[in-house]
Amino acid sequence: MNKSRYALTGLLLIALGAMLPPVGAKTTGDGAGEKQSLPLDELRIFAEVYGRIKQDYVEPVEDRKLLEDAVRGMLSGLDPHSAYLDEDEFNELRVGTSGEFGGLGIEVGMEDGFVKVIAPIDDTPAERAGIKAGDLVIRINDQAVKGMSLDEAVKLMRGKPGTKVTLQIVRKGREAPFTVTLERAVIKTVSVKSRLLKPGFAYLRISQFQANTGDDLRKAVGRLRRNSDGRLDGLVLDLRNNPGGVLQSAVAVADAFLREGIIVYTEGRIEDSKLRFQAASDDILEGAPIVVLVNGGSASASEIVAGALQDHRRAVVVGQQTFGKGSVQTIIPVNDRAAIKLTTARYFTPNGRSIQAEGIRPDIELEEVAFKRADDDGLALRESQLAHHLDNPNGETGSKDNAPGQAQEAKSLVEQDYPLSEALHLLEGMAILRGRDAT
Repeated sequence: MNKSRYALTGLLLIALGAMLPPVGAKTTGDGAGEKQSLPLDELRIFAEVYGRIKQDYVEPVEDRKLLEDAVRGMLSGLDPHSAYLDEDEFNELRVGTSGEFGGLGIEVGMEDGFVKVIAPIDDTPAERAGIKAGDLVIRINDQAVKGMSLDEAVKLMRGKPGTKVTLQIVRKGREAPFTVTLERAVIKTVSVKSRLLKPGFAYLRISQFQANTGDDLRKAVGRLRRNSDGRLDGLVLDLRNNPGGVLQSAVAVADAFLREGIIVYTEGRIEDSKLRFQAASDDILEGAPIVVLVNGGSASASEIVAGALQDHRRAVVVGQQTFGKGSVQTIIPVNDRAAIKLTTARYFTPNGRSIQAEGIRPDIELEEVAFKRADDDGLALRESQLAHHLDNPNGETGSKDNAPGQAQEAKSLVEQDYPLSEALHLLEGMAILRGRDAT
């Protein structure tokens, strides 16, 4: 190494040493009184690599870029969710939690060097194009994803609304990759959607946990109750393909259905990462049964809600095992323009179960299947259709055999959404038993 490289390496070591605690200083992380010394050998390697890049790389590289890339590498090497956020990324993160942003409408992570779809967001280009949770994106336009960071891949998928992007996708169960072209759009997500499935039985869908989700849920339940003669006998809470969002909103949603107890707690190394969230004494459904629908695209905040309601035996969780994102990311500004997203804690359900890499196992496992209505050949007979059949002594007639309205509606729900149909059947059974207990 020549003199200039020695000088550069020495200056870098001095600078790095100034940023780290002195030898023998106490740290706040791994236990009281534990001491940590400077990793001098590793710092020398870092300084050596830095010096070689500055002097020998084929093109000049600015110090700012090298140091920023080093910070990105440190964070991305920790876990899939820690990251460095430059000014644009920091702004996009803040906009995304408010409910309007640009892009394709998918929540993504990294797996084996490829972009993995955690969940498509409702009513977005990705959802309309049939993108599914678990899909792996291996090419974006003409560029291979392998070797990219998650930030680089996300930047390629984002763009001006109205422009198009082509994704090459690998999907479990399909022999060959396939391509799909999507048109970018301004993503305006409606966090809470609701409707009555039938009188007394409500359906409430949360597509993503945003700042106002808790308030929106309470308003939706109020509307549903008014539209059902002031009473709800049960609720299906649909969290399928919900990638998560704001922690406080997940707490507010679970709290709406619980009267007491812990909703979720977090554990980390620093004191600020140790939090416990308790339920207030109200239950907006007044004890009416709940079925929670989940699948592999239900992540993070969705798992907090499902886990809390499951542990408190307030709801029956139905579907497939959830994604398993049980870590807490804290946004820490480093200056006026940039921040880091750092994993600082793990989530635990009220009973102490860690969600991380495990997810929530449903009480009733239910596969995603599609049903097709069988053709009616007109050969099936009922007693009421036989000639000279006896009348019902209670005065009932055979006309109910041909009440196609409800039967048609039930068949239609089975065809459109089998898990939802099963959830409704389960909810009706729970409501029947609850009514018997009340008498």
